[in-house]
Amino acid sequence: MAAAPAPSRTTSWARESMGVAAAVAVAIATVAVVASTPRVELLLRDGDSLVTTLVLRSLSSGQPQDWAMSSVLFLPETAVLGALALVGLGIEATLLLAAVVNLVALYGALRLAAGARRPGSAPVAASLLALAGFAVLAALEASPDRSALEPASLLLTTTYYSATVIAAVVAVGLVRRGLDAPRRRVHLWVLAGVAAASVLTNPLFAAWVTVPLALVLAAAAVLLRALSPFATGADVRRAAWMLLLALAAGTAAGFAARIPLAHLIATSGAGYADPPRWLDSLTYYAGLAADQLVEPAGVVAGVVGLALWAWCVIASVLLARRALIGPAVVAAFGWVVPLLVVVGAVVLGTQAARYLQPIAFAPVLGLVVLPELVQWRARAGTAVLAGLSTAGLVAAAGLGIPRLAGLADAPERDLACVVEWTDASGRTGAGQFWTVRLPKAHAADPRSLVQVDHDLRGYAWLVNRDDFEVGEVTFLVLDDASAPFALPGGITEADASGVVDCGRWTILDFGDRPLPLGPQRS
Repeated sequence: MAAAPAPSRTTSWARESMGVAAAVAVAIATVAVVASTPRVELLLRDGDSLVTTLVLRSLSSGQPQDWAMSSVLFLPETAVLGALALVGLGIEATLLLAAVVNLVALYGALRLAAGARRPGSAPVAASLLALAGFAVLAALEASPDRSALEPASLLLTTTYYSATVIAAVVAVGLVRRGLDAPRRRVHLWVLAGVAAASVLTNPLFAAWVTVPLALVLAAAAVLLRALSPFATGADVRRAAWMLLLALAAGTAAGFAARIPLAHLIATSGAGYADPPRWLDSLTYYAGLAADQLVEPAGVVAGVVGLALWAWCVIASVLLARRALIGPAVVAAFGWVVPLLVVVGAVVLGTQAARYLQPIAFAPVLGLVVLPELVQWRARAGTAVLAGLSTAGLVAAAGLGIPRLAGLADAPERDLACVVEWTDASGRTGAGQFWTVRLPKAHAADPRSLVQVDHDLRGYAWLVNRDDFEVGEVTFLVLDDASAPFALPGGITEADASGVVDCGRWTILDFGDRPLPLGPQRS
């Protein structure tokens, strides 16, 4: 019987286009679900989440640029948000659009990791299946607390390492493509470039990707020597070592490129580690996990995540036995990285849930390699693709778009009160980090609100230091998150000549009595 004809170029493009359309629909629906919960505070109003928005506002105001960043520089995230801001949708709508774009970009990275189309494979359907798995995890997260162990929905922000998450999956995809086509060298250069750019903006890439992926590649090369000593095995083994070297070289180049940008980095990554407190770290993360498991959604997310992780273990073993090294590396990354990251986070004494994001995005890679292990036929792939596309489009049209449009246009009376008063005053005020950043992002001139600590010292953290050149302020913005101010010269909050009630915020107006800013701290 004659072999089935290969898919035509037109058919391939149709499938890819359908996959992108379905990914957009799934992304819209997912963002709408998360934004319908208290988690919307993290997406649109959290002080950390507004870093990229504040950078763009500072640039658009023509202010001199002298930023005090963390070890993360948010370069790709700011560039993407800047491009989306050109649409002119407003701050909230642009942030929601960025969340959709992040999920679509994750689909693109998953599609890269799914490999090239060949008989018996269904990479588009598998990529959508993986995206849907990640979307389920994100949709189960609803806490407004940035410290909650809800890592999947962090991808919907522009400041909780979204570019690093996507780059991690891209790196895995490039490695898989390099192993599938071992005589092609383009993957080496692109992988080195991705690693360099990622480490430049966020050195956490080295811990999430470089170290664990290097270990997986080294194990794959050793395994190949034992399983396939022939010429084809030697080609793949050589490709594995070359990819490892490209990854390491790119990582080193990224660290070197950070040196000229040292003036932007207020604290190095080493400042977040405290190994002697590993037991406190273990207790902290165990407490976060326990908090999630008391909620039904947390239990479901935990079961789904654990099942995906276990499947990655099984899939990597089965694929290795079949000498399918590229897919095996993808699956192995899915279980090795969460394990190493969790252990590493505890050993280093860290206490931040955002460092554990690989437990959400890495295990879904097991779904990408699913067609490699089942009798996947073209009709089955088409059925999965059609089903996911239809479900995504229905959810996006019926739930996502109306909900997101409503959120973007929802009135914020308390915020409007603070912003309008500040703009009308023509003067400069101050507030503490968690209090002032949201009004600052919306003020006509972001320099009219300065970020300070409770001693009225300039708080140089994720902010443009040029703000402090004003030297003094004449009003303070407070809310429930504000610590009591210890003002200079014996002045107290009670000395304010006027009090403006803006609901969530209170403005203490000192009129013509200036309050000098103290020295900067971070």
